[in-house]
Amino acid sequence: MTSAQQRAELQRQIWAIANDVRGSVDGWDFKQYVLGSLFYRFISENFINYITGGDKSVDYAAMADSDENIEFAKDDAIKTKGYFIYPSQLFSNVASKANKNENLNTDLAAAFAAIENSANGYASEQDIKGLFADFDTTSNRLGHTVEGKNTRLAAVLKGVEKLNFGNFEDNQIDLFGDAYEFLISNYAANAGKSGGEFFTPQHVSKLIAQLAMHGQTSVNKIYDPAAGSGSLLLQAKKHFDAHIIEDGFFGQELNHTTYNLARMNMFLHNINYDKFNIQLGDTLIEPHFGDDKPFDAIVSNPPYSVKWIGSGDPTLINDERFAPAGVLAPKSKADFAFVLHALSYLSSKGRAAIVCFPGIFYRGGAEQKIRKYLIDNNYVETVISLAPNLFFGTTIAVNILVLSKHKSDTKTQFIDASGLFKKETNNNVLTDDEDEENPGHIQQIMKVFASKENLDHFTHSVDLDAIATNEYNLSVSSYVEAKDTRVIVDITQLNSDIKTTVAKIDQLRIDIDAIVSEIEGEPKPASEASA
Repeated sequence: MTSAQQRAELQRQIWAIANDVRGSVDGWDFKQYVLGSLFYRFISENFINYITGGDKSVDYAAMADSDENIEFAKDDAIKTKGYFIYPSQLFSNVASKANKNENLNTDLAAAFAAIENSANGYASEQDIKGLFADFDTTSNRLGHTVEGKNTRLAAVLKGVEKLNFGNFEDNQIDLFGDAYEFLISNYAANAGKSGGEFFTPQHVSKLIAQLAMHGQTSVNKIYDPAAGSGSLLLQAKKHFDAHIIEDGFFGQELNHTTYNLARMNMFLHNINYDKFNIQLGDTLIEPHFGDDKPFDAIVSNPPYSVKWIGSGDPTLINDERFAPAGVLAPKSKADFAFVLHALSYLSSKGRAAIVCFPGIFYRGGAEQKIRKYLIDNNYVETVISLAPNLFFGTTIAVNILVLSKHKSDTKTQFIDASGLFKKETNNNVLTDDEDEENPGHIQQIMKVFASKENLDHFTHSVDLDAIATNEYNLSVSSYVEAKDTRVIVDITQLNSDIKTTVAKIDQLRIDIDAIVSEIEGEPKPASEASA
């Protein structure tokens, strides 16, 4: 099955599940049950592969009536996989009986609790704890009766059970990411607005990952200070061989629901618990990973212009992340706080690629002072303006800021990629084609990013002195001249054409008057009669 076929089948099945529970579960809540079921199925199948060593002749699921017989394998399994699932708790066994199970909601809750609790006391405890917290099987959102809850839970489980893509790791698509994008795009009214949640589309994530890891044969680790569902981190894994990221994937996320999704996403991409570290909390106020920095690659799509405590906490101006700039980001716009945080965590050989709201590149006040700090210290490698409507839930044309501590010159590159997009359904997308003769949008951007060549109306590298003279304005439009798409008009020729047209109109009027006079039988003028 091709990637397009798999994606179409996934969307069809999810929509079929939605129809089964339509009217009872809000779209944004429904998302949690679908993604949670996908995750439940994945870790069940992944655990079977581990416990059987891939031996198809061993039917682990058939041992459901004798869970205690495999107790001996529990300790080693948890140390390796991070969790343990008894045969009776497997997705396949629960889903097969879902329609007839009068205790489905409580059985599911018990299975989820058992899987999470299996890690208690082990190194994986914090990575497993609370993974199923948002899959609330007893919620009234599923129905006001146990029967109603079970009916809808069964519909979701049976729908996910029908997905036939073989082994998850063999899929041609990013199953979790594609499911997430489809759910968001179909419930766009809530997209990006649930508890501050925001999702970076896969095509944009791919560009950001390539920018952050460009030219590096290996990185110690990759970090996202506003991790969301983990899509940016995982694009780095998808684009590069797994061994290039030596010490794993790190991220912090404020929203609890999205934090759980990020951890699920790591498991779904076969990143073991000892190779990722996703933490819950406010990155700006309670940052994690201070002992793990610096990072060779940082990717991020932080929330745009959110409020933060800023100068309301006088100790922050002495924070090692913000102190070098000599000023804090405005309390009403935390964008540059995230930028400075990322810069502080960046290694001397690495890059940070950060999605930014355009306003921070030209506004005055504290934001201008922070830009001055970044430019004067030669940290800004590239600013890229993207097309509008690339994200779900907003039509903003955002920018990507690329930071580096190892620049070989004192120029900053500006790329105007606002004209690079393809219209698809309700959103624009960046294409990713491997054909050298017809490179996709991502390839076009990466080519000029790597070469640093100047191209009219597309990219221009500017000396830092020129940026300073321009009041440290970093707007792409200030340095890349937009292409003049107006039609060039020859005024002399236009006047000649108008003169000819007017003469034709005058003659036409004379001819019409003559015809009308003849029809009405009016006598001809004396001059015509004598002629």
